[in-house]
Amino acid sequence: MKQSKQTLVIAFALFSLFFGAGNLILPPFLGYNAGDGWFWVLIGFSISAVIIPILAIYGHAKLQGTILDFSNKVSPTFAILFSILIYLIAIALPSPRTASFTYEMAIEPFFQISSLELSSIYFALVLVFVLNRNRMLSIIGKFLTPLIVCILLIIICLGLFTEVASVRDSIFNNSFAEGILEGYQTFDAIGGVVVGGVVVVSLSLQGEFNYEEKKKMIIRSGLFAGLGLFLIYGGLIVLGAHNSNVLVIDNRTELLSVLSIQNLGNIGNVFLSVLIALACFTTAVGIVTGTADFVKGLLGNSQKAYRITAIIASILGVIIGQFNVNYIINIALPILMFIYPITIVLIILNVLPENWASTLVFRGVVLATFIFSIPDFLKFLIAEENLFTLKEMIPLSEYSLGWVLPAIIVFLLFNLVSFGNKKTDIINS
Repeated sequence: MKQSKQTLVIAFALFSLFFGAGNLILPPFLGYNAGDGWFWVLIGFSISAVIIPILAIYGHAKLQGTILDFSNKVSPTFAILFSILIYLIAIALPSPRTASFTYEMAIEPFFQISSLELSSIYFALVLVFVLNRNRMLSIIGKFLTPLIVCILLIIICLGLFTEVASVRDSIFNNSFAEGILEGYQTFDAIGGVVVGGVVVVSLSLQGEFNYEEKKKMIIRSGLFAGLGLFLIYGGLIVLGAHNSNVLVIDNRTELLSVLSIQNLGNIGNVFLSVLIALACFTTAVGIVTGTADFVKGLLGNSQKAYRITAIIASILGVIIGQFNVNYIINIALPILMFIYPITIVLIILNVLPENWASTLVFRGVVLATFIFSIPDFLKFLIAEENLFTLKEMIPLSEYSLGWVLPAIIVFLLFNLVSFGNKKTDIINS
């Protein structure tokens, strides 16, 4: 009974820790632009924003260690560098973005305060939660997440049950690929690696459950959270598609505001403001807590290191959180094109059976992914026509997914080599 209750609390907490600014503003606008291709963007978006992050939670349930364990098979040095980079990105982009989004959508329309004042108050509250992390999962899981889900369901259900105009044609050349790439902007693959560690540490601090009990609870809660994310994303994408021929909108945040007012009247802005504030706040708490946990672990479980890291991450959130949402999203794009593919393959390799994911396979697949992600990263720094010949040679590169086939090919080849070597060893013995 206690395990079932704890599983539900963790599931709600995971949903809330994942569901931040990007998760709220990206799906409706994606559906709006996809029009009649909404189903394919939903599938693509779900792969990168639901399936991969939940696989990361499964990986944490299996490893029950830190982010270092996700990449340690490549090499200890790579593991440290990759982990530091992940946490730097997390506290420099998605965490401050939550404050920026909260200001633009929930505060600025109602109160005459500056973005600096808001981000200062916002991250001061984040810091309070992070420094009281023993109660964090319980507060988020029992109180904040149910409120977030209720408000979202009201907006979605009212919108879907109104009369639907004809849906326009998709503006995308490939809706499926666009869905996958837009899912990058949620940062949820990175989030899965970060907040999964938060859950593992939080359960360990309780000291009530053994390895198998924790594994079972984390896996089940991850599945529940993933189902919740899929249903909410699906509802928001379809809601955006249903309004694609009715509204003329040119940015993500405006569409969300219009949909809320359209479905809930003038009170819609109030509901939306509460929803945004809660969703963004819980995500920021998860990111800062995960980062502080990581540094604490690196420095011999020093509680002082935990507090200092939480303070530094909160100060960084105040500074960067003053910029507008679209500016932070645009800055994030080249970084995501570089780090996201590597994160995805590490997550997948960690959930595979050991005999399919040897050290050789880890190293080969990560190296191939790194090399073939470079053109997607460079297109933000170099004129795309200069990369045309190179991108033309790489399958799927026109969709910024040039790393996918090389990673699969290397995975299969290296496994064939590994199995061949094992077979030879057995024969010789």
